Amino acid sequence: MQPLLTACMALSVLAPTEAEEPCGGGPVRSASAPRLSAEEAYSAHMPAHLRCDACRAIAFQIREHLARAEAKRSPGRQAGAELRESEYMEVLERSCTQSWDGYGVMEVQGVKRLAGPGLPSQEPMMVLVSGGPWPGRLHKMCHGRVGELGEERLYRAHRRGAAALEQLLCHGAKGACAAGPAPAQVPQTEL
Repeated sequence: MQPLLTACMALSVLAPTEAEEPCGGGPVRSASAPRLSAEEAYSAHMPAHLRCDACRAIAFQIREHLARAEAKRSPGRQAGAELRESEYMEVLERSCTQSWDGYGVMEVQGVKRLAGPGLPSQEPMMVLVSGGPWPGRLHKMCHGRVGELGEERLYRAHRRGAAALEQLLCHGAKGACAAGPAPAQVPQTEL
């Protein structure tokens, strides 16, 4: 019994400070869900500090939907050829009305970011809080940007490339990723 007790004490002194996974699988890591402010948890609108990420997600989804539609051509039409106006209008509507379930908020080093397809992953391990208000906010923001900019203008930007589409959607004077101080938040009434 004495040799076993001595061995256990020696191992505890020599053991690393990090918790180790049973069976020698390496350090155990933990992550927690981000703490959401009242605005982040309950507002119907995308919080200002997440709008640029949301806009980039919208640009990615629009680009993906339009590219898939251009690749699927009816017989006799060349793959990658321009879509007809009725086609790209339908695709843009579909891209905004999708479920948006793959998106949510995460916290990296104390900063909240939107995460999901088309957005860079900031951490190898993270807790993503998805569902809840995030799909509705993306849906609403997507429709707002498409309505404001117009379907034809968005499709022409898409045809010039991914950077042109993101530039039109997210940058410039009214863009969610515009440089400079964030615009003052105007109270919005719910319909």
